[in-house]
Amino acid sequence: MATPKSRNSKARTHSRFAHWKISGPTISECPKCHEPKLNHRVCKKCGYYDGKEIIALEKDKKEEK
Repeated sequence: MATPKSRNSKARTHSRFAHWKISGPTISECPKCHEPKLNHRVCKKCGYYDGKEIIALEKDKKEEK
């Protein structure tokens, strides 16, 4: 088995992990109400996903009355 010839410095060790960054969530526009929403999730404003109403929101119920 290979053995290291010399010790790596802290700077070299830390720079190896410098590119492991977390990225932010991908946000898209809701096709129904044009509000920003997370991908593959129900829109919180209108309650639609994939062109179908999934959640009946309370605002809509009040407007119908």
